[in-house]
Amino acid sequence: MKRPARVLVVDDEPGMVRAVERVLGGLHQVVGSHLSHEALALARQLEPDLVILDVRMPEIDGFELMARLKTEHPGVDIIVMTGSLDDLDQKLIRAIRGRAFYFIQKPFDREVLLTLVERCLELRWRRLESRQHVERLERELAEARAFQQGLLPLPDMVIDRLAVSCRYASCAELGGDLCDYVSIGQGRIAVLVADVMGHGVSAAMLTGVVKSAFRAFGPDGYDPRAMVRRLWNNMDAFGSERFVTLVAAIVSLEDRRVDYVNAGHPAGLLFTRDRKVHRLPATGPLISPALRECTWEQRSVGFGDGDLLFLYTDGVSDALAGEDDGGDEVVIREIQQLSKGGSPVDAVLARAREQLGGRPQADDLTALSVGMR
Repeated sequence: MKRPARVLVVDDEPGMVRAVERVLGGLHQVVGSHLSHEALALARQLEPDLVILDVRMPEIDGFELMARLKTEHPGVDIIVMTGSLDDLDQKLIRAIRGRAFYFIQKPFDREVLLTLVERCLELRWRRLESRQHVERLERELAEARAFQQGLLPLPDMVIDRLAVSCRYASCAELGGDLCDYVSIGQGRIAVLVADVMGHGVSAAMLTGVVKSAFRAFGPDGYDPRAMVRRLWNNMDAFGSERFVTLVAAIVSLEDRRVDYVNAGHPAGLLFTRDRKVHRLPATGPLISPALRECTWEQRSVGFGDGDLLFLYTDGVSDALAGEDDGGDEVVIREIQQLSKGGSPVDAVLARAREQLGGRPQADDLTALSVGMR
């Protein structure tokens, strides 16, 4: 139930103040004032929801008083009254420009005032509820962002001779990208880059499922194909409209190779020591509960000294795409031109932000690299 409103009535005619108090006093907390300076002081104490004030006031006229009240109490609603018939149109215009809720003439009908105040306060409560709803959503969004950031590993790590870097920059909405890596034995790491379709809380929740499916395969040696199948089997709860693309891989120093599965994701890139590039294309469809009897092929590619594995989501290639070049070509060119010792993920994402030119990101920017030292 809504609380009674705090109403401040300002009029240099005591009889008018008493009239408004009689009409509204049984429903709301009404405080009256006959002087503008006194009204300003009362407003600081009362913090009114609504002010009903006369245009013609001594010391400070009603329009100046309204401006001061709006400055000190930006959320207050104001109804302007006048008993003068002179320049009504001009007064009405000034009231509208001063952001008054309404402009009425005196004497006014009791029911007119009650209805007007009721309508004003109803809109006020709705604005308040809407603002509280937005604040709650913002808190929940911040919590969801914190949860999603908590899914990410350290941005840089050297495991044996394997240097891993991963970066995730979310767009304005709650995103659905994920990158992860884990050491799985001497000279071996498992890596993952995934992209959940869409944005919002549901997408963020699904990233948690993806990470769980990835990390749960420790006992099975993080086999990429088995991990993809397990994720596919666990997606029914999210409905057929959801899908995931990803690259899951194992990089092995001992075997000098990368074993990977690409489930409908942008092709991974393997740069040799002389910066020639080999693409790691899709080895099966995207992961969705709408697809049945899916199979994913696991492939291998050599990985030697000075080689670099680079994985990224389509938000990166979309941001880099121009009129003449596709985003994938820009990624390749940036890495091939990178000076020795430079970070490929930082270079590519910096170029993506530069290409955006200050425009908001339409999608998350996520990239992961593994290099042999």
